[in-house]
Amino acid sequence: MKAGHSHPILLFDGCCNYCNYWVNFIIRHDKKKKFRFTPLQSETGKKLLGQYNLSEKEESVILICDDKVYQKSAAALHALNHLGGFYPLFYVFLLTPEFIRDFFYDFISRNRHKWAEKNGRCIVPAEDARDRFL
Repeated sequence: MKAGHSHPILLFDGCCNYCNYWVNFIIRHDKKKKFRFTPLQSETGKKLLGQYNLSEKEESVILICDDKVYQKSAAALHALNHLGGFYPLFYVFLLTPEFIRDFFYDFISRNRHKWAEKNGRCIVPAEDARDRFL
């Protein structure tokens, strides 16, 4: 995997049902099929973490877009911006200071396994979305 990817790449905790829900949400709403996905636990995920000098923490979603790295709330908001439709309206929340946005992001991240049981295995994408997983 080289820098300068032509598609936004979303790295996520593949063993988390809550994270898998949001990956599936993006797949359903990404009508232009822009996004590519890889679990943080995968070989590709680990290579990308190393390439961008990122830690292997699983509490953050990471978006790599135009060779820029976004984490936590910034990653979520940039992802919504790429979906089109009315989702870019959420981009206005980038005006909120990062420490406030990430406070809420971290709260959700800490509690996600309580709300959606950790499944212990990575997502198995539907047949029509497999080509979007790295």
